[in-house]
Formats: sequence, C-alpha cells, structure tokens
Amino acid sequence: MNKSIQDNWEQIRERVAHACDLSGRQGSDVQIVAVSKKQPPEIVAEAAGCGIRCFGENKVQEAASKIPRCPDNLQWHLVGHLQSNKTRAAVELFDMIHSIDSTRLLERVNSMSAEVGRTLPVLLQVNVSGEVSKSGLSPEEVPPVLEASKHCMNIDLVGLMTIPPFTPDPVDAGPVFARLREWRDGWRDEFGISLEELSMGMSHDFEIAIQEGATWIRVGSGLLGERH
Repeated sequence: MNKSIQDNWEQIRERVAHACDLSGRQGSDVQIVAVSKKQPPEIVAEAAGCGIRCFGENKVQEAASKIPRCPDNLQWHLVGHLQSNKTRAAVELFDMIHSIDSTRLLERVNSMSAEVGRTLPVLLQVNVSGEVSKSGLSPEEVPPVLEASKHCMNIDLVGLMTIPPFTPDPVDAGPVFARLREWRDGWRDEFGISLEELSMGMSHDFEIAIQEGATWIRVGSGLLGERH
C-alpha cells in the first residue's frame, strides 16, 4: 500500500471534519471524490486499499480504458466536460455525472439512460464566475434546463456543480460558492426540485466550499499524488 496516499487520505478527512465542525455540519454531510485523471489503475487500487471508494474522471475515453482494470467495488463520477458523442459510453461507465451544461445534453443523457435501462443521477454545471475558459451554464440558462428535467424520467437531477477561478487565497472562492448555494435555494423553491447536492471545492479551497454548503468535494493530486 502506498503510505503517502494513506497519509493524504487521513489528512484530508481531518480537514473535512474540521471544516464541518466550524460550519456546524456533520462530517457525513460531505463526500469526497478522488479525482484520478491521468493516474494509472495501480494508483486507484492502492487508494481503494486505503478505503477510498469514489473516483472522478475528466474524460470518458480515459475512463473507458481504466475502469475495467480497477477494483470492481468502486463508484465512478464524471467531473469533466461531456461531449455529446460520448454520452452512451458515459451512461454505461459512470454512477454520476457532475457536468451537464445544456438542455440538449440533459435530454441525450436521459435518452441513453433509458436505452440501457437505468436512472442516472446528474448535476448541472454552472459557470458562476462567467469565465470564458470554463464550461457550464450561465445562471440565466439554468431555469430552462431545470424545467426540461421534469420531463426526463431516466435522469435524477440531484444538484449543481461549479469550478471557481483559481486564486492564491482560497477565501476568495467563497463568494462563488455562496452564490451557487443561494441560486440553488431559489431554484429549488421555484421549480420544486430538491437539488440537495452541491459539488464544489477542490484541494486548495474545499474548506471554504464546505462552509458554503458543499456536499461533494473533488480532490486530485492532493490525495493521489502527482499525475502521471
């Protein structure tokens, strides 16, 4: 077993627990996605040996070659942009998709899920900061997608995801996380969709995200080491 992954895992769980304590939340409120992009199956297996069960991939093609070579008792989340022509493979590979960014993609995921006979949990990616380099819906684009989701019987729209601009001081990401939570609360009331999950926060800023309501955090090299 890779000792450094074990050490990282324990340290990150301690940081999560501390952030939850500070914000009056339970540690069980926050789940950790170990982002394994560009990591070989051997690293995933070592991480699984430390008790890590949920892994995130950015690209469908990489996941398709990696997942069959990993332990079979793991959860896999797609946390990167989903190309429309990779939808069928994504629906077959992943247990959750964090990055739906259009009505068309939502409906395609729903159609492919129906074809393979499953109901797939998904999140909408919202580009809170408006960065042109990032994928995601603008806040104004979210309501029509929420409305369309009511007619999609083979997806379960469980929440929202965002990626803030990188800043040296993680506190600066706080307003981005807070806005997503506030919009979520408003959309939940308006559309009657629970949107319980907020996927936000990575290695350097997840404590701030937890304080603002994150239920999923995405941790990559800070947990699994430098990418190969």
